[in-house]
Amino acid sequence: MKKILVLGGYGGFGSRLSRRLAGDGFQVLIAGRNQEPAAALARRLPNALALRADRNGDLTAILREHRPFLLIDAAGPFQSSDYRVVQACIAAGIHYIDLADARDFVGAIGTFDEQARAAGVAVISGASSVPALSSAAVATLTHDMDQVHSIEMSISASNRATAGVSVASAILSYVGKPVRLWRGRRFQEKTGWHMLKRQGYAVAGKPALRRLVALADVPDHDLLVDGTCDRPSVLFRAGPEFAFQTLFLWLLSWPVIWGWVTSLRQISRFLLPLQGLTARLGTARSAMTIATKGISQGTMLVRRWTLVADNGDGVEIPTLPAQLLARALRDGELAPGARSGNGLLELRQFRELFQSLSLNDEIRETPYKPLYQRVMGAGFARLSKPVRAMHAVFGDGGAKGEAHVDRGTSFAARLVASVFGFPPAGNHSLHVSFEEENGIERWERDFSGDRFSSCLSEQDGHLVERFGPFRFAFDLLPRGNGLSMEIRKWFFLGVRLPLALAPRSTAYEWTQDDRFHFDVSIALPLIGLIVHYRGWLRPLA
Repeated sequence: MKKILVLGGYGGFGSRLSRRLAGDGFQVLIAGRNQEPAAALARRLPNALALRADRNGDLTAILREHRPFLLIDAAGPFQSSDYRVVQACIAAGIHYIDLADARDFVGAIGTFDEQARAAGVAVISGASSVPALSSAAVATLTHDMDQVHSIEMSISASNRATAGVSVASAILSYVGKPVRLWRGRRFQEKTGWHMLKRQGYAVAGKPALRRLVALADVPDHDLLVDGTCDRPSVLFRAGPEFAFQTLFLWLLSWPVIWGWVTSLRQISRFLLPLQGLTARLGTARSAMTIATKGISQGTMLVRRWTLVADNGDGVEIPTLPAQLLARALRDGELAPGARSGNGLLELRQFRELFQSLSLNDEIRETPYKPLYQRVMGAGFARLSKPVRAMHAVFGDGGAKGEAHVDRGTSFAARLVASVFGFPPAGNHSLHVSFEEENGIERWERDFSGDRFSSCLSEQDGHLVERFGPFRFAFDLLPRGNGLSMEIRKWFFLGVRLPLALAPRSTAYEWTQDDRFHFDVSIALPLIGLIVHYRGWLRPLA
């Protein structure tokens, strides 16, 4: 009978993992700093033994005495952890797995690959919901896609789910902190626990969920970008069951952003009592969803995988990858070496475990047609290839080029340009990020570091561009090998305004020297020129 030592084996996730491993016929060594709860759990499991062990201490003696074939670190938090447990396992010739979801910790595990191979052991980090389960779902969703443009994921836990100090500490480590994301075909910095979104979770035959989620930092932000064809954008959000909990953390993020405090991790021990006040409220339902956008056989497709957990079984999900990998090690199916859990498992393996739990998942597929194609109809196909490519926005994309900007010089013109965030006059390097969600596009234009953005949508056969409270409705008309945008209506706070008072906007797009060219001029009655920018772009691969 093979032994597995589980660090944190009596904790919220560790206790469930210990039970699952014991059910698979392993002898489980339940280890942690407090032997009393370890012993209490060991008495309830077959072939289990309680040990006192500190993951931040020296494990050499324990490993030498008990000689487990595998150690699983389910303790955490990993955001500030070192690799002493990994090094101890390699030195002792013992396989290692952890449930880490810390981006830097999981991302650097490969530095131990040579040592692990020499010792003949497997070292696997990130055997949890991310990146092990998430990468398995992404592989299924994208298996036949020729291009993958974006991957968007979120997890929302039941309010009754067990959350320990390590979980709270992990979340607070990135609240209000910069999070590096690959978006618009380049890395950008966003703010942890911002980018709030109402996310729906639905599977057939189950009541749908709708939860407020926010940007979380996970290994997938690197691993899925590098490990998926075409380096798609990757965005992961998370959130508790109640929206006020998400908003409370969002409010707490501002002192970090303003530099008043360095991190919220110091208050993690105070959050558990607060969470306990609402522990009996809410439901026992958790959910996870992953949406991929890509092209398969020439068709744009949105594929969404959703997992809904009932009866409190959501807390089992982070333990399933470690159980599957422990089985694989027992059966000699994993080669020595150090790597992340990204891409090591298949979704079908998880589905076998789902059957014994209140877990239901499904995949839905929806074709997509780009915004400009919907507005222009058959005329879109007659545009030149570079112009079509620039407007075939789906998921996420980016383009790079150059631009020249002229600005109106009057006080009124300068005031209007400042309100809208138009770039200063001069020559600029230009980067444009395209984001599409639910058929609405957001274009962010970066002129040498000066940025302004707008949202584009379709309404009544028009292309509608929104700048804050203003909306402008355009016709898209063929012009040469490109198109022109002709304003037809405009609105302020939803109120239609007289066309005679509308900005005089001329916007042309065309192809020249295999490049997408643009020329946009905006002027106002009685004021004159506000801004005129022109240049070229090429889509980034």
